[in-house]
Amino acid sequence: MKNSIITILTVITIVFSVNTITANKIKPETIIKDIQESSQLKPVFDNYFAMKEALIKSDAKTTSVKAASLLTSISAVKTDKLKSAERTVWMKVMKKMTVDAKVISSNQDLKKQRETFKSLSKNTYELIKASNPTETIYIQYCPMADANWLSKEKAVKNPYYGSSMLTCGNVIETIK
Repeated sequence: MKNSIITILTVITIVFSVNTITANKIKPETIIKDIQESSQLKPVFDNYFAMKEALIKSDAKTTSVKAASLLTSISAVKTDKLKSAERTVWMKVMKKMTVDAKVISSNQDLKKQRETFKSLSKNTYELIKASNPTETIYIQYCPMADANWLSKEKAVKNPYYGSSMLTCGNVIETIK
C-alpha cells in the first residue's frame, strides 16, 4: 500500500512538472506578439476589399472614403513588427500604395479611381502573397480592363465596370 501511494505521488509530481515546463515554454507574451505581427497588414487588406466593393457598386464617394481609410491603415503599419518576407515586400510597395490611395481618396471621378485601382491591386497582390493569408484569396482578371484585382469570393464581381459588366472576368490564381 505504501509503495502504491509513493508511486501515485511520483506520477502526479511528474505530470505537474511536465505541465509547468510546457506552460513556461509558451509564454502569453509570445502568443500576443504573434497575433500582433500577423494582424499588422489585416487593416490594409480589409480596407482594400472595402474599396473594391465600393467600386463594384460604382460609388465614387464611398470609394473615396474607403481609400482614405486605406491610407490611414497604411500609415499605421509598424514595419519592424512585420515578418521578414512581408517587410521586404512592404518596403517595395508601401510608397506606391500610399500614392494610389491618396489619388483615389482625393477625387470623385470613378474612371480615375478605377484606373488607379489597377496599380493598387498589383501592389496589394504582391503584399498579400508575401503575407500568407489565413483565408483564401482569389486573383481575378478582366480582359476588357486588362487588369487584375483581389477577391475573397470565387464569384467574379468586376470593380472596373461595376453593374455594366459585373461578371466580366475570371479567376486566374488562388492564394491559400
